[in-house]
Amino acid sequence: MGSLPDPGELTHPPPPPPSFDDFQRQTSLMTSCTLLWKELSDHFSSLEQDIIKKSDDLKAKLQALNNETQQSLQALETRESSISKSMSIVFDNLEKTAKMSVSFSVPSADAQIEEPEVDDTEGLLMKLRSFCHKMAAKQFWVFVTSRKKELELFRSELPKALFDCVDPPRFVLEAISEVFPVAAGNNSSANNSYDLGWACVLLLESLIPVMVDPVLGKERMLVTPTIKGKAVEIAEAWKKSLEERGGIENVKTPDVHTFLQHLVTFGIVKDDDVDLYRKLVVASAWRKQMPKLAVSLGLADKMPDMIKELIGRGQQVDAVHFTYEVGLADRFPPVPMLKAFLKDAKKAATSIMEDPNNSGRAAHMAAKKEQSAIRAVLRCIEEYKLENDFPSDNLKKRLSELEKVKIEKKKPASPAAKRTRASNGGPMPPAKAGRSTNAYVSSFPSPPTYMRSPSHTQYPSAVAYPAMPAVYAHGSRSPSYVYSPEAHPASPAIVGAYPVSPVNFPAAYGGYSNGMAPAYQQAYY
Repeated sequence: MGSLPDPGELTHPPPPPPSFDDFQRQTSLMTSCTLLWKELSDHFSSLEQDIIKKSDDLKAKLQALNNETQQSLQALETRESSISKSMSIVFDNLEKTAKMSVSFSVPSADAQIEEPEVDDTEGLLMKLRSFCHKMAAKQFWVFVTSRKKELELFRSELPKALFDCVDPPRFVLEAISEVFPVAAGNNSSANNSYDLGWACVLLLESLIPVMVDPVLGKERMLVTPTIKGKAVEIAEAWKKSLEERGGIENVKTPDVHTFLQHLVTFGIVKDDDVDLYRKLVVASAWRKQMPKLAVSLGLADKMPDMIKELIGRGQQVDAVHFTYEVGLADRFPPVPMLKAFLKDAKKAATSIMEDPNNSGRAAHMAAKKEQSAIRAVLRCIEEYKLENDFPSDNLKKRLSELEKVKIEKKKPASPAAKRTRASNGGPMPPAKAGRSTNAYVSSFPSPPTYMRSPSHTQYPSAVAYPAMPAVYAHGSRSPSYVYSPEAHPASPAIVGAYPVSPVNFPAAYGGYSNGMAPAYQQAYY
């Protein structure tokens, strides 16, 4: 049986059933907890991912540092092991050079001093080596600069000769000091400094293989700290002179090329001067070596901007060379640039033809402009194998037409078409002789000019003259000719007025009291 409630015991009423509001509060609380848990879970997951990523990055950096450390240690070991071999090679060369220098400076009693002939490659090399053995930098410079026609021969033989120098970098710096960084000596050296830039570049280029370590190669250059410091001073002096000369616009391209090659040869490129290098390269971009120099100067990452600048300046051919040097042909297609260059050249030729100030030479100048553009484009097509994308048959045909026109203009005129004069049988001067820069100029005074009387009757016919001398055959395009009286002893000298008639005139010239043939006024064209 169930227990009965005690009548004396207090009884509590049963709890009321949960209301709907309580249920909503509990539901809201559960939702909030769920969202908070999800947010916290996502946060910790993100932290975990970041930690894992940073850990992987640290591991990759540590691995790269370990690899770099191993490479550096290996390079140091290689350098250390190569020092003895490099030093032995250098000492052997030095000993050999010293002995040869002594033999040159103190010849034996029986030996006959003979200067080597320079008619062939071997003689040129012997002559260059004799200067290098003696460290005669000034004589070496004079010899090289006086033989510009043998540039390609110098390019192959100079490195061989510089190997015989006791100190090749010092020798080259002393040689080019005549004109670089600034011209030294008299005014003639200063005026010719820009013309000798080719020699400076040639010597600096030839010095690079001589300075390369025989074991490590270009990783270590054999130049003493003293000479390298002197090279830095020379570069700073050139930059100061650049400001004194009025900036980059007023500096000649050979001088710029020498400065940039000087930096590359001695490895003294500065990161702070990259903007200066960029301006210098763009200003002299037409030089063949400029693309390679730009890469050596650390301008590879600036090449896209430089190429765009060259295109904007109408130097599309130069832009093509820079494009292929850094492998940006996909980004800057060469064919459209070459076609744009030809189009610009055609417009320039047309403007020259329409210029009234160039009426005398307009056709020649326009044809020359178009010929130069076509030849430059043809060289690009051949060098970079663009024949499939840009056929050159039409360009070659156009170039042949321009050259044919030029040749036809140089041909002498036929005797029947030459101008004649019915006075004394002498040849008339060319029609444009007065305007020609290389027209024949006689050293004798001109004959007197006689005015034709209005009362004189017309002559029945003109006397045909013989063919002109060869000196007049080409008109204004003939080569300059220096007249020599000894070359034509039979020709009479015309000085002053004729005292008597120089020839016997036919009866057709009767009626003149002075007995002289009529002469027309000088024609001016």
